[in-house]
Amino acid sequence: MKRRRFLSKITSATVGVVAATELRVRAQAQAIEAASSGGAIVIDPKPQFDISPHLYMQFMEPLGVTDSSVEAAWDYEQDDWRKDFVETTRDLAPGMMRFGGLLSRYYKWREGVGPAAKRPPYRNYVWGGKETHRAGTHEFVDFCRRVEAEPMYCVNFLGDGDKRYANTREGNRTGDAREAADWVSYANDPDHAERKANGAAQPFNLKFWQLGNETSYGNSCFKKDEAMAATIEFARAMRERDPKLKLIGWGDSGWAADLVDRAGEHIDYVAVHMMGQTPMARETVLRGNRYQAEPERAWQELMELIAPRIERKLVELEQTLVQRRSRHSIAITEGHLSLAPHNSNQILTEWLTGVYHARVMNLYQRHGATVKISTAADFDGNRWTTNALVHQVPAGVSYLLPAGAVMRLFKRHNGAQGVTVKSAPSNLDIAASRTGNKLFLHIANMNYAGATEATFAVNDLGVTGGRVWEISPENPRQEISPLNPDVFTPRERALPQGEVLKWRFPARSVSAVELECRV
Repeated sequence: MKRRRFLSKITSATVGVVAATELRVRAQAQAIEAASSGGAIVIDPKPQFDISPHLYMQFMEPLGVTDSSVEAAWDYEQDDWRKDFVETTRDLAPGMMRFGGLLSRYYKWREGVGPAAKRPPYRNYVWGGKETHRAGTHEFVDFCRRVEAEPMYCVNFLGDGDKRYANTREGNRTGDAREAADWVSYANDPDHAERKANGAAQPFNLKFWQLGNETSYGNSCFKKDEAMAATIEFARAMRERDPKLKLIGWGDSGWAADLVDRAGEHIDYVAVHMMGQTPMARETVLRGNRYQAEPERAWQELMELIAPRIERKLVELEQTLVQRRSRHSIAITEGHLSLAPHNSNQILTEWLTGVYHARVMNLYQRHGATVKISTAADFDGNRWTTNALVHQVPAGVSYLLPAGAVMRLFKRHNGAQGVTVKSAPSNLDIAASRTGNKLFLHIANMNYAGATEATFAVNDLGVTGGRVWEISPENPRQEISPLNPDVFTPRERALPQGEVLKWRFPARSVSAVELECRV
């Protein structure tokens, strides 16, 4: 070996040893600080489970005159989706988009394909008014592709057993297993002549389909035995057309055990919904506008809701699946904060609800070994405040309400695998993930009045740097509207350099932290 090459190798090896030593010293200093301060965020970087790309799903449903969601998102001058709507949704980065809901009980997919001028309008039996069918299967799939979201349809599941949809003035609006299977063929058969004639030469390859929506809610729908039989019938018919489908069965209201026992081989996911978070306090300020006079009390009531109203239901469902030795994943295909007046409480436009939404999404991610599809809001509209996205009408801007702003932040700064938070200051609610040597922390400061400072430490790794994206309005009642559509845009800053890295999380803030780590 030549002398120059030999010296180069010796120098490189020396530099490597020095760098490794410095990292060990840094990691040790961070561990000591974590042990002594009591205010450290300590992470075990060992991967626990793969994080689903569908944790921040959005749910689209035409809502008639109740909230002109889908119709208001269509630009009839350009005969296309509104540009501002597409751009804001792409920024939201939903991962998956679900079409359906209660509308599925009377939705006839064939009416929404073919030339738009020939599509018949239909009555919206739940939400009032009529729908034009302007946004049918082709348009919905096109929208999903533009915003890089996986499409998911909720099929007409015999009207969920509700007989009123079989006997409407307009005829039978329910759909049977064959109708659902025909939809699968239309979407996924490479040689389907009708789809090709309607302008789509290539198949849509739609993988995700939900069987039944809120089928257990109320007395007008299927009984459990009827729903189980229909689930098997639909699954068999649809999988005959495409064996690769991912099917979601309805398992809410205590149906999960019977669903996996009796129809488990036919489905991949168990679906539940997470609404109805009625306040714990009898004299609540979360009804109407009472919160405006007592915002701190409203905050406290919101923090109290999560454990009894959401976490308990999720844990009970997981325990049921474990008891049945089921490996089915959980799909929370609808979920939003339900406060009076129905779906239109103004607190949902204010930052008072930001940390609530962050804690809900953190809960779902911490349970990411089983929760593979989830959401914290309805998707779009111009009237409901339970939405993630609002569009000004008849034209103008689209913007994200607090729920959407939080989901955007967390979806854009997330890892591939879930990891464990070993300890953290009690005021901080955290979900952690990892991709390679980068760790991602989703942090909600539950302290209404004060900031919380924390250092960072990672077992067996040294934290060498990082960045923070932070939503922290000074006014807890900060609202968003067309006048200030960017008010909840996160602020990006670098972590201060040092042997031990620290950050001060402002009161009521929601942050995404990316940490650079080395062995």
